[in-house]
Amino acid sequence: MKKRALLIGSAVAGAAGALTAGLGFYLSNRIMYMAIKEDTVILEREVSAKRLILKEYDSLPKEEIWIQSPQGYQIKTIIVHPHPSKRYVIFCHGVTENKVNSIKYMNLFLSKGFNAIIFDHRRHGESGGRTTSYGFYEKLDLKAVVDTLIQREGEDVIFGIHGESMGAATALLYAGSVEDRADFYIADCPFSDFREQLAFMIQKDREVVGSPRLAISLAAFFIRLRDGYSIHSVSPKEATASIKKPVLFIHSKNDGFIPSHMTEQLYEIKIGPKKLFIAENGDHAQSYVANEEEYSRCIDDFLAENGL
Repeated sequence: MKKRALLIGSAVAGAAGALTAGLGFYLSNRIMYMAIKEDTVILEREVSAKRLILKEYDSLPKEEIWIQSPQGYQIKTIIVHPHPSKRYVIFCHGVTENKVNSIKYMNLFLSKGFNAIIFDHRRHGESGGRTTSYGFYEKLDLKAVVDTLIQREGEDVIFGIHGESMGAATALLYAGSVEDRADFYIADCPFSDFREQLAFMIQKDREVVGSPRLAISLAAFFIRLRDGYSIHSVSPKEATASIKKPVLFIHSKNDGFIPSHMTEQLYEIKIGPKKLFIAENGDHAQSYVANEEEYSRCIDDFLAENGL
């Protein structure tokens, strides 16, 4: 009887272990390989909304280049330079998007006299890369883009970094944990901490049952095992405390994907020059399209306040 009980116990433990491993693999898969929008869908959406006028975009002086990522793949990058100045903004798009989504912001800054760099994050658009890491590896790719800009334009180049969603988190992680090299940053709807963002998403996700805490621990373990980094280290709020350069924080009040209180938290943490704009209208990553005049005016004020 004892032997039989041991065998049953072993089988139950084995089944539980397999179930736990299966859940961990499933959760880490959903995070590492979040479904990406088709390039044609993004292009058609931006053209249809008249945020991208193809004739105008095609007429801009630009150069398409490939930048080597320190992770071993190529980053598709477009340098747009209609102005003779050494003033640039680098744009970081959000998860599931690509560089085409950055064009609306690019146009805004071109109208303010800046040149621009748009690029595809790893695993998005035309860039290489196997997984999405929500800023961990992306911040190092951003440094490669910054290095390329400085090599081309010289150490006296003046530039900012604008990021949306994951791109905003990437910009903050770059500035606070890699190098605070840009002259200014604009963080539009970033998450403040990846673990907290995952908890928020899991609570909303009806496909994931059980304890969010357990789900996050499992996902964290399998991501470390499979993708080589700790989700604990993807924490813009820790990075933001070290940023010295000016940061403009932007978020829509009614964002249903990343809560606006995360940006308010980041604003409170930031020491030194900073500005906060909580937009009345729009959902996630819609602060600009739903509040164009206020968004543009806020940027003008931010730049003027910081002598830029």
